[in-house]
Amino acid sequence: MTTKNSYLALARVSSREQEREGFSLDVQEDALRRYAERHGGEIVKFYRIAETASKQAERKTFKELLEYAKKNAHKLDGLLFYKVDRAARNLLDYVELERLEMKYNLPIVYVAQPTENTPAGRMQRRILANMASFYTEQQSLDVREGQSRRAESGLFPCKAPYGYRNNRVDGRSLVEIDTDAAANVRRIFELYSQHGQTLDGVVQAMAADGRTYTSTQPQFTRSKVHHILRDRSYIGEVLYRGQWLAGKHSPLIGREVFDRVQVLLGDKTYASHDSVYGSGMVKCGHCGRPMVYEVKTKSTSSGPKEYRYYRCSRYTSAGHPRVRINETQLDKQIIEFFRQMKVSDPKIHAWMVKIIQLKAETFQRDDEKRLDDLQRQMAVANRQRSKLLNMRIAEEIDRDTFAAKDAELRDQMQHLSVLIDAHSREKSEYADIAIKAFELSQQLENKWLTGDVAAKREILNILCLNYTLNDVSLDMEIRKPFDVLAKGPFVSISRVDRIRTCDLLTPSQAL
Repeated sequence: MTTKNSYLALARVSSREQEREGFSLDVQEDALRRYAERHGGEIVKFYRIAETASKQAERKTFKELLEYAKKNAHKLDGLLFYKVDRAARNLLDYVELERLEMKYNLPIVYVAQPTENTPAGRMQRRILANMASFYTEQQSLDVREGQSRRAESGLFPCKAPYGYRNNRVDGRSLVEIDTDAAANVRRIFELYSQHGQTLDGVVQAMAADGRTYTSTQPQFTRSKVHHILRDRSYIGEVLYRGQWLAGKHSPLIGREVFDRVQVLLGDKTYASHDSVYGSGMVKCGHCGRPMVYEVKTKSTSSGPKEYRYYRCSRYTSAGHPRVRINETQLDKQIIEFFRQMKVSDPKIHAWMVKIIQLKAETFQRDDEKRLDDLQRQMAVANRQRSKLLNMRIAEEIDRDTFAAKDAELRDQMQHLSVLIDAHSREKSEYADIAIKAFELSQQLENKWLTGDVAAKREILNILCLNYTLNDVSLDMEIRKPFDVLAKGPFVSISRVDRIRTCDLLTPSQAL
């Protein structure tokens, strides 16, 4: 009875090679099986490395093949590959195959490149292996150089991030906005920066809105949300070799919103809760860290009742004051602040509007000076960036130094641009905004008592730049023009209901 020969085989393909040379896995597998049949045998184990395999997966498969061959060499009549460059992508792998052949007496056969097992045949195979190794290294170098050129020209070097998509035009991979995904990105930044949501809260809100990540992976996860919130691609930059470079694609997020999100992310707000004073709204006066809250449930005659307490996130650190404050106490301080700004007398109301108008004109003059200064700073930064670019063209500085300095100047210019834009928009609107703000201040208590968490946080953002809890007292840096109301524009007495017309200062005296 004739015993069939037993062979071990491997087929490997990449997408570019398959497109260019037709080396599909099916083509290789057919050739390898025909070879085994012609030599009176069969393939007992077949390994495949597809075009979608990562380098790690490819390496793992190759190691598995070597281990199997070593353990079963006495049972095998040969190890089959389609060609030398299908077997080894580098010289180290080829040396492993030669060692396998010599040490375990296991013939290595390249069915499309037959050679004899002689010194001349082995030399032929080594030349082919050298050529394959050279091609792989050169291709890798070409890819890196292509990626570098794309990044320096402001294009994503690889696949565009979520929110964008690659579109091939005239042989070039360009980037365009993916409308649905971009809307998701903007919503994620809005929820996290403006609505006090945590990472878990964003995930839940996106699900409640019926938003999906992709058709194949509909669920947003906390890690995906975190990655999106950290990605500077959304403010118009591209990442290459650890450096963020200026991109040509359209930003999805404003720089001011992105910077606020980074501050909040630094506090690692992961818990899935909604709170008025948490999520970075109030900072600890002792250490500057954000206040967090905890819920305590107490039994009452009408059933369990929840109480919210706020404390510093480093409450348990050595030497840190062990202060907790009930949410109700904070609410009382806020409402008292609203009442302090309340004006009931119509004459005082009219007088206050006039004061705010004059104050707004003063702010406007000051801001015009500030705007001139900002524009001068922008001109200086533009000149510095032009000089930096000329130095790079003249090769007076290397690419990494250029990228780092350019990123620094872009950050500075972006910040200046935001400030200039804000001052320009507000320039002609100060008086109207100030009066509307005053009118709003007279209704804040009612809006607070009837508002939900999101509405209350919006009111707090409108009123003050920041909030600090010192012991149990809430200190506020009040925005203009609300600071005028909070300080009190009256001379001798503070109670509004006792002020007479003759007690009022003239507008010029008040200023």
